[in-house]
Amino acid sequence: MIDGTAGVSGHRHADDRLLDDPEALAERDPGGMLRHTASAGAQVRESAALAAEANLSVLADDGRPRAVVIAGIGTAGRTGDVLATVAGPRCPVPVIAHRSAGVPGWVGAADVVIAVSASGRSPEALGAAEAAHRRGARLVVVAPPDSQLQSVAERARAPFVPVPRRAPARASLWGLTVPVLLAARALGLVKVNEADLAETAARLDADADRSRPSAESFVNPAKSLALGLAGSIPIVWGSSPLASVAARRFGDTLSANARYPVVTGALGEAGRGRVGLLDGVFGGLAEGERDIFADPEESAGDSTRLRLVLLRDGGLNAEDDADEPLAVEERRADAVQTLAERRGVRCDVVTAEGGSALERLASLVAVPDFASIYLALAHGLDPMAVPAITEMKELSNQ
Repeated sequence: MIDGTAGVSGHRHADDRLLDDPEALAERDPGGMLRHTASAGAQVRESAALAAEANLSVLADDGRPRAVVIAGIGTAGRTGDVLATVAGPRCPVPVIAHRSAGVPGWVGAADVVIAVSASGRSPEALGAAEAAHRRGARLVVVAPPDSQLQSVAERARAPFVPVPRRAPARASLWGLTVPVLLAARALGLVKVNEADLAETAARLDADADRSRPSAESFVNPAKSLALGLAGSIPIVWGSSPLASVAARRFGDTLSANARYPVVTGALGEAGRGRVGLLDGVFGGLAEGERDIFADPEESAGDSTRLRLVLLRDGGLNAEDDADEPLAVEERRADAVQTLAERRGVRCDVVTAEGGSALERLASLVAVPDFASIYLALAHGLDPMAVPAITEMKELSNQ
């Protein structure tokens, strides 16, 4: 065995038979990542209740801030992206996701810092909370109870929303996101009401049911998406700012759960250069050299090809509320689908549904979250245990 691969297991080629064997899935998912992911709707309800008990309304006492900084790393950092896109382009103050230790140099008493951590001890969130306290900025902390971050919140007499750590950080997106949104609502920055939260939770529950392990691949959208991505290099693009947040989230989970390299981003950015990937050695060139008479089973591993996943969001707001007119976003999405088809690059489309921005985001995140886990399991990988992460921490701590 090559030095450094201790604990690494699995197989390069996906075994699609595993996905229709619930007992085998349970055996290969000892940490319960499927179960944790299915708790997304419950996370929305629980974190909303905990935020209500935290009395976030006190944030309004000092008026509207100059800016809001959401400090965290990984999934916690994604909560800042969610807030920015739900708040939309008409948000009256800048919303900044900050993913490094401390806070930007300009942060002071006129600003609000929201420190977010699923563990309660991430250096980035801890450093930001301490810096915000020293500079006199208003502070909000979202973290597990009895954590280091709670201690900082108590010293700063800052609102603290306790988020019980029942799942790994990457399966806790909604438990971390809802308190951030409700803190922003208390500041008058977003319009998220109880009906929006209830409908989002219901949407997540419904998608979890459709993606359950006992549902066979041909009726399970997450298993179908996972099998389509197997053995490919995924490109995930979002048609709108909201869909682009979902695309980057899918990139996070594909990398962490299934260990797949992935290209993510917004279609607007892709059209400035990255769309050329469809012409490249893993795109049109590979498809053009494929033998159409070859046995698909035998040739499956001969060449790695692109697989495009397009997250489409028709939007809710009037055109003057959007960064770009919705018609432009829709035409761009149609164009990319056509380009992929002409080059033989297969494309999966996930379309947003729902009556609020938050619910629409949930509809673009839920099924891909499950798909990343099913893809890992099809390769015999434990989606929770990532030896490289453990080894990196050990080497860094030396």
